[in-house]
Amino acid sequence: MGWDQLEAFWQRIDPGAGWYIAASGVPSAPTIQDAAAVSAFIAEIDALLRKEHLEAYCGIVYADDLENPRLVKIYDPNNLGSSCGSSKNPPGPGWVMSRLPIDGLAVAGPVPAGRRRWWQALFRDS
Repeated sequence: MGWDQLEAFWQRIDPGAGWYIAASGVPSAPTIQDAAAVSAFIAEIDALLRKEHLEAYCGIVYADDLENPRLVKIYDPNNLGSSCGSSKNPPGPGWVMSRLPIDGLAVAGPVPAGRRRWWQALFRDS
């Protein structure tokens, strides 16, 4: 997905459709986020990706259906592993948005403190 495609993709997500949002390695109870929280997450994650993924293309946001998404996986630009994807232990997504409850995302190593603070600031009232 290119940056222009990502921008159009975010517009197709209905923030009020009942989204669960989880961060890798950050324990949280599965809770449906309200439309304001989903919109805030989309704005913040988009800004983070554009700031930290210094490529001419996005390429790190994947969805089950680009027109009517129900599952979105977002990879952390600071934890991509091998650029060709041939690693024996490829990294999992940094964040997941799902219309179904998320049981938790495993993480192979410690979550950087900056990522944890970013997440907690975004969902401090959740």
